[in-house]
Parts: sequence; C-alpha cells; structure tokens
Amino acid sequence: MQEKIAVIGAGSWGTTLADLLAKKGHAVTLWAYEPELVQEMRETGENGMFLPGIKLSPDLAFTNDLEEAYRGCTMVLCVVPSQLVRRVMAGSLQFIPEAAIIVSASKGIEVDTLATVSEIYEEILPAQQYARFAALSGPSFAREVAQEMPTAVTAASKSEEVARRVQEAFTTSFFRVYRNEDVIGVELGGAIKNVIAIAAGISDGLGFGCNTRAALITRGLAEMTRLGVAMGAQPATFAGLAGMGDLVLTCTGDLSRNRSVGIQIGQGRKLPEILGEMRMVAEGVKTTESAYNLAKKLGVEMPIIEQMYKMLYEDKPARQAVLELMTRNLKAEGA
Repeated sequence: MQEKIAVIGAGSWGTTLADLLAKKGHAVTLWAYEPELVQEMRETGENGMFLPGIKLSPDLAFTNDLEEAYRGCTMVLCVVPSQLVRRVMAGSLQFIPEAAIIVSASKGIEVDTLATVSEIYEEILPAQQYARFAALSGPSFAREVAQEMPTAVTAASKSEEVARRVQEAFTTSFFRVYRNEDVIGVELGGAIKNVIAIAAGISDGLGFGCNTRAALITRGLAEMTRLGVAMGAQPATFAGLAGMGDLVLTCTGDLSRNRSVGIQIGQGRKLPEILGEMRMVAEGVKTTESAYNLAKKLGVEMPIIEQMYKMLYEDKPARQAVLELMTRNLKAEGA
C-alpha cells in the first residue's frame, strides 16, 4: 500500500527516514524548520546541514509550511527533538487529517512534565487519533541507514493493525521492522540508553577500558528495566532491539552523539562548551534530568542516572562519581 507521508523534522534521522520512504515509492514531504535548509535540499538534493554526502531521492518533496506538509497525508512521522514535540505537534493539530496514523521517532522524556513522548501525544491528540499512534525505535544510526546498511528496529503500538501498517510502510530489503505492543517499554529504552551512552563516553574519556563499559551497559540495562517495570512496561522489551540493542549501539558506536559528549566530558571539557559547538541534539543531556526526577518521583533506584545528573547538572567530578558507584553497599545482582 502506498502511503502519503508527512515527515516532520529534517535532522539526520528525519531526513534519512524520509529518503527511505520516498525511495520505497511512498509520496513523502519532508518539513524542516529552517527555510534555508528547505531551499538547499530543493536545489542540491542533499541535506548538507545534518546528513552531508547523502544524495536524497528525487521524488522527495520539501517544505517549511506545516499545512503543506500535512495536506492529504495518510501517515505522519514526527522526528523532532523530544523537548519540542509538544510545541510542534500542538501547532499541527489543525492540519493533520483525522484518519492519519501518527508515528513518533523522537527519543526522550519531557523535562517539565516528566512525560514520555507517547504520553505527550495522549495529552494533545483526540482519543481516536491517539488510538492510531505508534513509536518507532531501535539501534539505528542515521548515516548507516542512509547508506543502506542492514538495520532492524521496532514499531510499537497498542493497535496491532497500526503496528502492521507501520511495519509494512517502513520495511525494505535493508531496513527490517518488528512489531511490539509495549509502547512505554520501547520508548523508555530509546530514551534512557542515551543517558547511559553519555556515561559510557565519560568512561572512555577517562581512559577506562572494556570492563568498565560492559559494566555500565549491563547495570544501565538493569536501571532502565526497573524504571520501565515501575511504569507498566514488559521486562522482555528491554532485552530486545529497543532496549539492549539500542543501548549497545549507542554506548559503543563512534557515530553516537551522546557517547561523543561523554568522551569530551571525561577528557575534562565542560558541558556548555561542548553543546555550544554541536548542531545536532544529544538527547541524553536533557533526558538525564528527566530520568533523574522521574526515578525520584517513582521511588526507583537508578544510581548511574543519579551520578550522571550530578556530573552534568552539579559539576561533580567524573572520577568521584565512579568511586561512589563502585563503593556503594554490596547487593545481589538481581536486586
């Protein structure tokens, strides 16, 4: 089935997915906030700002006008940073066709409300539109997908019909989509892994080795799972693509923005200086604050998240944070 798809957000991931969908034969319009970026993509067929060196489908349309982007669409894919989802989508409601499926590929937790992305959509969408909501997540660096390297992700929806339609729309010979009904688990995996990736980067920046990174990944997964279960997620979700898969990728891959931020912190640079030089968003920075406050609110023990918050927001020395993690009271692994 050919879809008419509005892709909202022309960062590296939004551009990559829009290109993938257009090359599959869907009618795709990519909306960018920056008028100059829209003009560049129209003239050069390339997103030099966020995805340089990748030639985009000649069938892909570009716009800076939300109304134009949504006109006649059967599916919406929103890929804006998580802290902007509420504002962008609230401003879009008047234009979104009533029957359109809405897919979110944003990864994070809202700082002000501690809401996951799906909870934001549930608040702002009419109930019958929210019933057609899906979250797309999993281990997927944009550049590798743009280069058509084999990738597998998950589409999560409470409606199997919606999940199947998203699965069919996005799946190609190199991009495989699985279905899942655990929306909150899939979302939390995609959000919390970014915080653990900054921690893994700090470890690398401090000169620690593979032992330390493996411990962070494994104990980070335990924290992610504890928070997810407290919020009603299924534990098995965190052993899958949106949990362990995305966590391993983001903690170890050289293309990870969050790991890169951590490496620089571990090497002694200050966070404001690092972020001031970045064009793309490292979602884990804001998610650290959200996850720390959410864990406190729910009474969930998340020691790595707690130390990350103190490093990023209270300027705690990284080596002191590591020492405190290693000298906590001893406990059973499953506790």
